[in-house]
Amino acid sequence: MDPKINDASRRPLAVRQSALTQRIAVWINNHDITPNQISLMSIVFAALGFAAMLGYHFFASSVLLLVTALCIQSRLLCNLFDGMVAIEGGKSTASGELFNDVPDRIADPLFIIGVGFATQHESGMYLAWACALVAVLTAYIRVLGVSMGTKADFRGPMAKQHRMALLTGALVVLFLQNLTGFFTDLPVNIIELALVVMLLGSLVTCWRRLVFIYQDVEGTALKDGDKQ
Repeated sequence: MDPKINDASRRPLAVRQSALTQRIAVWINNHDITPNQISLMSIVFAALGFAAMLGYHFFASSVLLLVTALCIQSRLLCNLFDGMVAIEGGKSTASGELFNDVPDRIADPLFIIGVGFATQHESGMYLAWACALVAVLTAYIRVLGVSMGTKADFRGPMAKQHRMALLTGALVVLFLQNLTGFFTDLPVNIIELALVVMLLGSLVTCWRRLVFIYQDVEGTALKDGDKQ
């Protein structure tokens, strides 16, 4: 991550203050692992999750749903520890922001499109692609706002951690449904419902972030005008 990054430009996560989390970060920091390497590992987990869902499409092995859920959580851990090692561990680099942001733009679509393989209807994959595109758009709007002088805006209701939590929950529910046979005859499955919620929530997120940028930039311009 970039050495100029401060707490205002980092996603607010209470888990950073956990004693266990901090001990793990210290262990990673002491084993000559760089934050950029951790960031790249998030792509590896996303690719594994995508492959697991592709396998589920062809073989319908429910254990692959749990593999994908585990990959999602592992990706989030990478997102957590790359920042902690970079900032708290003092290993930030000038090019770190590339590694901090670009892997997320790859990992999000891989996971979201991947779960599309578990939908019941052909339209489910189109829905997954739409969610993936809008997920990237939410991040683009945040970065655009920062380039225009606003603080990084991580608001939801469907920011990255919300999207990944929704997918994880849906995968676990689908696994349990397959295991027990409960509610398997519904016209749509839990993955399709989760994708609908994600798409609508992501669109609201985009709108809220755009409004924030507009109000912040216009408010700053008015204040500057008053000073002249």
